[in-house]
Amino acid sequence: MAIKRDYYQILGVSRNATDDEIKKAFRRLAFQYHPDHNKEPGAEEKFKEINEAYEVLSDPEKRANYDRYGQPVAPGWGFKGFDFGGFGDIFEAFFGGTTTTAQRVPQKGADLQTRLVISFKEAVFGCQKEVELERVEVCASCYGVGSHPGTNPQKCPECSGTGQVRRVQQSLFGRFVNITTCHRCHGQGTVITNPCSQCHGTGRHKVKRKVTVHIPPGVDDGQQLRLTGEGEAGFFGGSSGNLYINLSVRPHRFFQRDGENIIYELSINFAQAALGAEIEIPTLNGPITLSVPPGTQHGKILRLKGKGVPHLNDKGRGDQLVRISLVTPKSLDERQRKLFEELAKILPQPELPKE
Repeated sequence: MAIKRDYYQILGVSRNATDDEIKKAFRRLAFQYHPDHNKEPGAEEKFKEINEAYEVLSDPEKRANYDRYGQPVAPGWGFKGFDFGGFGDIFEAFFGGTTTTAQRVPQKGADLQTRLVISFKEAVFGCQKEVELERVEVCASCYGVGSHPGTNPQKCPECSGTGQVRRVQQSLFGRFVNITTCHRCHGQGTVITNPCSQCHGTGRHKVKRKVTVHIPPGVDDGQQLRLTGEGEAGFFGGSSGNLYINLSVRPHRFFQRDGENIIYELSINFAQAALGAEIEIPTLNGPITLSVPPGTQHGKILRLKGKGVPHLNDKGRGDQLVRISLVTPKSLDERQRKLFEELAKILPQPELPKE
């Protein structure tokens, strides 16, 4: 003999409970014990038990048979094949369905990138350049509405302007409403019946623009500048994206850059190195006279303060470093050779390291 199951006790209602009381009890308990919501041990079995009790007591004929004979149908009847789906499924079945409409939420436009080549001095001192690009902007003819100037979008006949389509469905637990995005207006609530000839009803179109770029002093090769709001137009009143400028700096023919310092290599002969000399050299600000002290050795670095690269977004400048390179003559005339031979006899020989 099958074990008697008290369905009234399972749902926590009296034997003379109304259909509405049974339904309310089931909703409350199903919500409490649904396995996607309740992870406690035994919650799933309890949920099945609650469902089984409701299957019987919610049907007048089955309830009458149960009250008369005091025996349930085979355990699990009506539950076989039931798909838990997820906590949202049963919640939606009892509490009004789900809404998946597309909202007109402001969205930022896409960012753009471009490359800009500048000279060495333009990078050091800054400059103003123009870049040409193609980007999506709000249509200048219809101002983003999408309709031909002088006309307006019409209320969508499919959803009556709500942007949503409601579908009523019957399920095991009764009637419920499923709300989805309108396929015709895509949740907008309006349709374009007379599209703008400029943007073909999209409210946006591609245009070529020249954008002025202010390059600050001190930028370097490979750096990136951001121009806020110079990207593509946003949606539904959202802000425009940004334009990113990737800088490429052409090398200088005799200056090299080391951070905020400028390196210049100065070639001198042995006499200038030994006796010292006044030599005119180039700088970023024009030529100056450099004093080479007597006895200057090959590889020595002379520093010119404040003649380097300006600090990016700050005051002050780096230095110009003058690296000395001694040049050995490749050919000598007769007089030069005699002079070097005389020097070779009287100049002290450098000491060799001893083991």
